[in-house]
Formats: sequence, structure tokens, C-alpha cells
Amino acid sequence: MAGGGGSGSGEVISGINVTPLVDIMLVLLIIFMVTAKLVVAPASALGVKLPKAASGDAIQVVFSLQLTRQGETYVNGHLVAGDDALRLRAEEEHTLHPDLRAVIQADGEVPHWRVIHLMDLLSQSHISNIAFAVDASNSTRSGTAP
Repeated sequence: MAGGGGSGSGEVISGINVTPLVDIMLVLLIIFMVTAKLVVAPASALGVKLPKAASGDAIQVVFSLQLTRQGETYVNGHLVAGDDALRLRAEEEHTLHPDLRAVIQADGEVPHWRVIHLMDLLSQSHISNIAFAVDASNSTRSGTAP
């Protein structure tokens, strides 16, 4: 007795149960909606450009920036007075070298907002290739995390 109608007439069930099909389609729709948000990067995110292997022929110019815990900013080893002077130096270097890479080195006690502000100044100067210098010898203090 396939149907459990209870009439006992032995009729064949000719309808298709679509409930499992609808359930599977809804689950797939939810999975695609969640993964679509992960695949598409938001416009406000910081773009990361990884370096490519270069041959020995190419020499890349580096725009070195150091932030000290005392609040000083150095560009290529020379002290810079303020944001305007820094932006002017960055624009001059970018004009001379369009593929300029900026390398930021900050002391561990430099506030986060200073690094972000420096990145914003570089962005205003149209420098988009930014790297961060890391001193591995000072990465931990006495074997403990800071």
C-alpha cells in the first residue's frame, strides 16, 4: 500500500513530492549568498600588492619612512618637519620614479593612528606600493609577547 490513503483501492500516486527539492535549493541559495560576500572585496579595503620576482636588471627605488616613538618622522634618513613637507617629498619622488615603493618602519610603541595617517599621506601622493619593514631581532621582548 504505497500512499497510505487508506482507501484500499490500489491507486498509483502520480504526484511528485517537491518539498525535498525546495529544501535543497534553499540551502544552496544560502550557501551561494554567504560565499558571494566573501569573494567580493569591499571597495574600502586596503589593497595588497605582493612583490614579484625580478631579474637582476631592474633596480627598484625605495622611499624609506621611519616613525619613532618620540613623534619624529624620517624620510630616507633625514628628519621631516611636518605632513606638508612629507607629502611634497613623496610627490617629488613619485614624479621621478612612477613605480616607487614606500617602506614604513615604525617603532613598536608608535600609535597605530600615526602609521595609518602616514599611509593616508602616501595615498594622497599617489604612492600605492607600500611595504612594512620588520626587525626580527626585536619582535619579542625577553621571550614574551608585548
